[in-house]
Amino acid sequence: MSVASPFGTIGPYFPSEFSNGTNDLTNKGAARGRKITLTGTVVEEGGKPTFNTIIEVWQADSNGIFRHPLDERASEADPNFQGWGRDRTDEHGRYAFHTVVPGALEGRQPHINVMILAIGLTRRLVSTIFFANATDPVLDCVPPESRERLVARQTGDGEYEFNIILRGENETPFFED
Repeated sequence: MSVASPFGTIGPYFPSEFSNGTNDLTNKGAARGRKITLTGTVVEEGGKPTFNTIIEVWQADSNGIFRHPLDERASEADPNFQGWGRDRTDEHGRYAFHTVVPGALEGRQPHINVMILAIGLTRRLVSTIFFANATDPVLDCVPPESRERLVARQTGDGEYEFNIILRGENETPFFED
């Protein structure tokens, strides 16, 4: 019996550790806005949890400003809000981010952009996490029966859950990037 290696598996192949804090976008709670914890599980077809799947998120701060040079208001962005984070799933397929509820952008609902990289995927998957099933140009591109799969479910005070199904029944809607 052989052991899986970077040379014997379909890539990408990821290190099992990241530097501490890459899943905390709030600078240890110093960011302005309503702090939340966003958790979820990433599963394959049939509900099998994925291990070591990379989840990246990027979002606007609580005022709807991205810390990016293409945002006209970037100089006004919360200096204590990172705007980007990365986590990997554990053996149960779980991930977690500490962030803030993003502010609405002009013509858009508050949302968090998400990218998924997993062993066996031949390309990255991109989706969007919303906090309500409301009118939004991106959400409106998704068939009505699938839109609820892009809405994070509030599970407690400041706690939200967004589960990702990579393939199969109730698959998370993904977008071309």
